[in-house]
Amino acid sequence: MTPTATRNSTNSYLGPLLIVGMLFFIFGFVTWVNGVLITFFKQAFQLSTVGSNLVVSAFFISYTLMAIPSSWLLKKTGFKNGMSLGLIIMAIGTITFIPAAKAVSYPLFLVGLFLIGIGLTVLQTASNPYVTILGPRESAAQRISFMGVANKLAGIISQFIFGGLLLTGANVISAEESLNKVVTPYLILTGVLVVLAMLIRFSTLPEVSEEQEEDKAITVKPLTTDSVWQHANLVLGVLAIFCYVGVEVISGDTIINYGVALGFTNDEAKYFTAYTLNGMLGGYILGIILIPRFLSQQKSLIIGTSLGLVLTVGALLTDGFTSVLCIALLGFAIAPIWPALWPLSLDRLGKFTKLGSALLIMGISGGALLPLLHGYLTDAVSPKLAYAMILPLLSYILYYALAGSKKHTW
Repeated sequence: MTPTATRNSTNSYLGPLLIVGMLFFIFGFVTWVNGVLITFFKQAFQLSTVGSNLVVSAFFISYTLMAIPSSWLLKKTGFKNGMSLGLIIMAIGTITFIPAAKAVSYPLFLVGLFLIGIGLTVLQTASNPYVTILGPRESAAQRISFMGVANKLAGIISQFIFGGLLLTGANVISAEESLNKVVTPYLILTGVLVVLAMLIRFSTLPEVSEEQEEDKAITVKPLTTDSVWQHANLVLGVLAIFCYVGVEVISGDTIINYGVALGFTNDEAKYFTAYTLNGMLGGYILGIILIPRFLSQQKSLIIGTSLGLVLTVGALLTDGFTSVLCIALLGFAIAPIWPALWPLSLDRLGKFTKLGSALLIMGISGGALLPLLHGYLTDAVSPKLAYAMILPLLSYILYYALAGSKKHTW
């Protein structure tokens, strides 16, 4: 491919990638508010740690229930219409927060979170393979890292907006007064989602074929198989995604409660999730610089996972803010994992790319189930020792990086 052809190809990708980047910004804004909501609802409704962690369980369990239906939906609607529909479903979820606040109903809030998760499932099922396919395979992790920067910037912004709004004085006023704080921001968020849905629906975002997996210069062809389950790198990758999202949610969404348990005040702890997100942001930017020019996707996965294991041990062996900082720095360590897992897991899937993407999205249910285990360990053992569960999760991802991702068929 000539330099001119490469430049023209890159320019043709830029517009669609910017549009998808807006979607990743929305992903981050909506998803990372959960860390604030866990502490906010725990105090407003006087919940246990397990009870408050139902926030992320309700949010992420939709990925398991809706990933395969989302794949079917995208085959019917295409990427663009599917993304627009996902945003509308999210808007229905955010508007549900208004009657939930008026009724002082935690279960209704969970319903709203579940609906938001369904919308995000459709969006993620469409957007992650879209970014992977829309350009050369060897730089897919770099493109996903750009999306990650948008995601984490939005998450950081959401922490300052919602952390300051919801947690300031949350434990000294009544539940009704606290819950009324969500009404205005979630009305605004609903409006933004509806507008974005319309913009996506009438945009010039192109469709890409699921067969369009490799750059023309790459000679590696998709494997010819009869079943998606014959692709070992995908099946093992689904479990790796499950473990990764569990680690990401635990390191980001439980850190505020962890800080409070260690004696920090709400005002001191309310931005701890932002520390984790800043770490992730730094990791994504480093990935953009290094991958694939200096580091392969696989090597970045090995380095990030190994550093995460070291930081987890550090969190367990230290106290106070040092322990909190080790958890926050996990964000930096695990940043390369998500961008690397997608291209490695979808490698050579060919016609099974959309279904493979749906299965990987199902792996996001790790964010629903593993925080519940963490909450149980927090209440039953101790807030610090609960983080020991991260060690086997990262160890499995390290195995995938070293061996599992290289195994393409059973």
